[in-house]
Amino acid sequence: MSSEREAQKLAFLAAAGLADTERRPLPGDASTRSYERLIRPGKPSLMLMNSPPAAEGVTLGADASETERTDAGYAAMARLCASRVDAFVAAARFLTSLGLSAPEIVAFDVAAGFALLEDLGDGLFVRRIEAGDDEAALYQGAVEALAFLQEIRPPAVLDAGGAAWPLLTYDDLALKTGADLFIQWLPKLEPRVTFDAAAHAEWDDLWRPVRQRAEAGASVFAHRDYHAENLLWLPERTGVARVGMIDFQDCVLAHPSWDLHSLLQDARRDVPPALEAAMLDHYFSLRPGIDREAFMADYAALAALNEARIIGIFSRLISRDGKPRYRAFLPRMWRHLMTSLAHPDLADVRAFVTARVPEDIRS
Repeated sequence: MSSEREAQKLAFLAAAGLADTERRPLPGDASTRSYERLIRPGKPSLMLMNSPPAAEGVTLGADASETERTDAGYAAMARLCASRVDAFVAAARFLTSLGLSAPEIVAFDVAAGFALLEDLGDGLFVRRIEAGDDEAALYQGAVEALAFLQEIRPPAVLDAGGAAWPLLTYDDLALKTGADLFIQWLPKLEPRVTFDAAAHAEWDDLWRPVRQRAEAGASVFAHRDYHAENLLWLPERTGVARVGMIDFQDCVLAHPSWDLHSLLQDARRDVPPALEAAMLDHYFSLRPGIDREAFMADYAALAALNEARIIGIFSRLISRDGKPRYRAFLPRMWRHLMTSLAHPDLADVRAFVTARVPEDIRS
């Protein structure tokens, strides 16, 4: 971190009366954000979010054209928040207003890119499961919180307590931008894989009806990264509030299957097929008005698109950003992708992938 950024951080903490607080950095992730736990003797600890402005590009509002978004770059095309603190604050306050558990916001500075947050603790689902907690009970809680959230039609703008953020639709361009990462970055990681102009055009044609169905079905607040490393178990709370949520700043209006497949086809841990099936049954029991057959066709299709997107992201992280640890996740992602592509509606996509990506790369 630069000395200038450190000075900005110290100024923010001083303004909040925390200049001399003990700071304990937390491990980083794939983003430009970083977090520190602030230890306050005799008081609950807090979390400091350091989210440098414009570090991940720019985002644009709902009225921006596809051309304007394309000219603005990846974040605007994919409808990412570009690391904006106001996106996190507005989403957190929306979630807590519903009785769900997101960090309470203590203080924030949008221009500087800092926020002070409630510390929800260390009870990440993935850690609780590793420690022996009942995996099914945790996932059941996550499904119940998700089903509860999806019964509420969110506003077009999340506006609460001095921070407002538009809940943009996860639309055709955003979905295409994600899917295209697969053909853009996999060849850079695996030189035996090549996609010529005709293959690019075919890839686009194959996914177009999926993208169109997804945009047409965009109707719920989507966390967009709803999985065991972004959920915390809070057993002292009750009902859906027992599931703490973090890293939701890239939220969008999306198809309800998006967060569900992110949870049950996790990129970072294996969710047993029997557990996935049981949690799908539980989800449909909580939302009985849904056409299960149609939903599951979209679930498979959007899971496959997302899995192709994640393979592209991991390929980019390894080949461009020098982060080889993401290679360990690729076999799981290939299993997820090929399983999703087994749905009869996706036979043509499966044929495209199997014809162009050698089996040893897909295994």
